Amino acid sequence: MLSTLPQGTDLDTTQIRLAIRGLHPQLIHWRRQLHQFPELGFQERLTADLIHRTLQDLGIEHQTEVAKTGIVALIDSGRPGPVLAIRADMDALPVTEESEVSYRSQHLGIMHACGHDGHTAIALGTAQYLAQHRDSFRGQVKIIFQPAEEGPGGAKPMIEQGALDNPRVDGIVGLHLWNNLPLGTVGVCAGPLMAAVETFSCTILGRGGHGAMPHQTVDSIVVAAQVVTALQTIVARNINPLEAAVVTVGELQAGSALNVIADTARMRGTVRYFDPKFQHYFAPRLETMIKGICEAQGASYEFHYHHLYPPVINDPGMADLIRSVALAVLETPAGLVPDCRTMGGEDMAFFLQEVPGCYFFLGSANPRQGLDYPHHHPRFNFDEAALPIGVEMFVRCVEQFSAGWPA
Repeated sequence: MLSTLPQGTDLDTTQIRLAIRGLHPQLIHWRRQLHQFPELGFQERLTADLIHRTLQDLGIEHQTEVAKTGIVALIDSGRPGPVLAIRADMDALPVTEESEVSYRSQHLGIMHACGHDGHTAIALGTAQYLAQHRDSFRGQVKIIFQPAEEGPGGAKPMIEQGALDNPRVDGIVGLHLWNNLPLGTVGVCAGPLMAAVETFSCTILGRGGHGAMPHQTVDSIVVAAQVVTALQTIVARNINPLEAAVVTVGELQAGSALNVIADTARMRGTVRYFDPKFQHYFAPRLETMIKGICEAQGASYEFHYHHLYPPVINDPGMADLIRSVALAVLETPAGLVPDCRTMGGEDMAFFLQEVPGCYFFLGSANPRQGLDYPHHHPRFNFDEAALPIGVEMFVRCVEQFSAGWPA
């Protein structure tokens, strides 16, 4: 772990930037090729093949089929030093693209609506630069191309299959192109950056009947309505107001006719929080409320709860590294955004539980060009000028991480 950050560098800033800017056309080519042929989680065969062929052409050692479609590349400087991992996710979403760009998705109903095509292109550009400048750093760099971030989650199986071992990783970094921030900014903070992701489903079992004879029924919709309202009090009245948490019921389905009281109502929702202490809190609290309401109304229920991703928690020392790098890359303190936390989730969290690391946001929005639609929107797109900035961020992370070894 870095105890202090180096104040100087052996590499010329201008030369690094010019070399990376020279990669910009190639970065755009990779990104647009990936954008045209998006693939869902654990189905990224074409994506993995492009990465594999590119790494082969660059002479970079790599392992394929890690967690089905994942790839782990290793770039060795030939000199002793630490091992830094760079993680990039590569899956798309089940979204039908509405953009009219020339490189729009050719796979109906699937789209890179979250920027993972850009993440992969940035990682490939970083790999190319480092492979061609092995004398610019010490130790080794692992680049982890991860499947299935959008679901069901590829980080954990990659870890289980040794992505962080042989050689063992000392630190890890990753970025997310972020349309909530303008181009030319970096969002980073120590501690929690993104929330835990947990989901629940509940079926209320009542007794159906005629809409004009409610006394003969147990109205599942009425019971479900009370449940939805009561669940909102968990955060409002059970959680310290200085701590962040969310309970959202996103689906509620019941009934088939206006004059029929439904015998079942089904709901699904999500829970989000930053503090790991809540990991075992919400599931029993939700069920206690649901059980009490159902018993009071004469209904029964079925309840299921799933823990998907833990919160994304950045190591303070690695967050300092990213801040230092961002100030060098952006050349102005105004581009550094410290207040950037979000209740969105990410399975980068599993990597950060294993080794010290930092996940950060790279501003990618450009409203003047209409490149500011939100993530997961069918017209999502980002300013491709962010791609070389991402490469430079990673290259300088490698430079400073290896320069600070040993701590």
